[in-house]
Amino acid sequence: MPWIVLLLSAVLEAVWATALDASAGFTVLLPTLVFLAAGIASMVGLSYAMKFIPVSTAYAVWTGLGAVLTVAYAMIFGNEAPGILKILFLAGIIGCVVGLKFVDSAPKARDQNAGVPDGGPSETPQRGVD
Repeated sequence: MPWIVLLLSAVLEAVWATALDASAGFTVLLPTLVFLAAGIASMVGLSYAMKFIPVSTAYAVWTGLGAVLTVAYAMIFGNEAPGILKILFLAGIIGCVVGLKFVDSAPKARDQNAGVPDGGPSETPQRGVD
């Protein structure tokens, strides 16, 4: 489920990026509202996914797929000229994002004691004490 939410959040990233452009600096109401709603929903989904997927992987997937979808949308609707190299590089981003899924370790579960040494604060190294 976290991967599905992450992918949907990447789609929403493309939505808010496109709406941000269409808002003309927040001067057009509807795209501004779409930007706000999609931006919030995208961040909430990313936050949820990061509870189970390492931040390095989740953020790379979110930004990578969001960027590819934003460029693809712009090319399809004539706002950006398509080109064979551009499409090849976008495919490379997708390949790298898919690769991250396959090299990702087992999903993590947040531990309340994450980052705290097993013995608690007494095992924390102290600087300047020999």
